[in-house]
Amino acid sequence: MPLIYKICPRELWRDAEALGRFTGAPVDHADGYIHFSTADQAVETAARHFAGADDLVLVSVEADALGPALRYEPSRGGALFPHLYADLPLTAVRAVVDLPLGADGRHVFPHVFPDALRAGGPA
Repeated sequence: MPLIYKICPRELWRDAEALGRFTGAPVDHADGYIHFSTADQAVETAARHFAGADDLVLVSVEADALGPALRYEPSRGGALFPHLYADLPLTAVRAVVDLPLGADGRHVFPHVFPDALRAGGPA
């Protein structure tokens, strides 16, 4: 069961829970798909796109549950990133955890991430 990850402001995720599905963040709406990261990509995504942002959650999603609407497409440096061309059904969500800022200003990833990834190093 491969997992992919969405970094999301807590309030936006609360809205998704109330709605019963996640329709995306403003950047997702602008691009026409919901941006996700693999475990290898999530720390860099947080650093590049959410630097200094507090009150975030890390949403773990079962990739296989998304069907053909999920596509892996080239993005940052040619790496393949998961993009969902549909709303995210909450039934595909496996976990939602806080993604706080550490004392060094970087996001603190949960213990389920390998140490090298949590530290922002190479996989």
